[in-house]
Amino acid sequence: MQDRTHCAHDVVVVTGAGGMGSAVARRLGSGRRVILADASPGQLDRTVDAMSAEGYAVRGVLTDVSDRASVEKLAETAAGEGRLTAVVHTAGVAAATSSARKIFEVDLLGTVHVIEAFEQVAVRGTSLVCVSSMAGHYASLSREDEAALATAPAEELLALGAVTAVGDDPTAAYIVAKRANHVRVQAAALAWNLRGARVNTVSPGVISTAMSKAEADADSDGHMLKMVEACGAGRMGTPGEIADAVAFLTGPQSLYITGTDLLVDGGQAGWIHWHMKHG
Repeated sequence: MQDRTHCAHDVVVVTGAGGMGSAVARRLGSGRRVILADASPGQLDRTVDAMSAEGYAVRGVLTDVSDRASVEKLAETAAGEGRLTAVVHTAGVAAATSSARKIFEVDLLGTVHVIEAFEQVAVRGTSLVCVSSMAGHYASLSREDEAALATAPAEELLALGAVTAVGDDPTAAYIVAKRANHVRVQAAALAWNLRGARVNTVSPGVISTAMSKAEADADSDGHMLKMVEACGAGRMGTPGEIADAVAFLTGPQSLYITGTDLLVDGGQAGWIHWHMKHG
């Protein structure tokens, strides 16, 4: 009889224990070890307790993605649990509730830290998906700015012209940070390929989460919800729909897909590009 005591467990890492992260963890976590990371102890404990009660083998690791050492510790912890199957980076902050500086530290630098730390522990078959945003699709950056965002060392990113030009505008910071996620993943695909691993982004549109509710509450003109109607979707997306997209990008049906972005937005970006009247 085969000795199963040394069989490596399949490990899934999810950063962000909110609505989107918990949906992804549940979608990918059955029969696997789940490492769930979040900067909020309360949020992390609540989600770990709920998933444990549902039968998942889940472990919480308090992690601040804006802190490189914290992310490196998470990567080492995950690699020590077994075979790293999937890493899904959902942790982020929103323009409605954060400063421009915080957005760049978490949404831009944090994503770079995840890409680089997990590349070091990726094995053949590991798939990383970073959750970006539809907002990244309407950034207006020069080719030079995009090249810098894609390739500059992490410690130089916050001093780049594309970043400093934003000033204190959280919305502009969010757009730049999310476009940076796209181009950073494109540039990282080579290093991941050389390890037999893959890296992609998913760009959600308006998804029904606590974060989007905060955005909607801060949107006094109702622009966000009007856009959902105007583009023809007629509704917000659900966290489960993002989890399904992530499951595709981390699964066997997408082995030739890497270094690209999957837009999951109900047609909102297309409407913005081709139908929205720009004043």
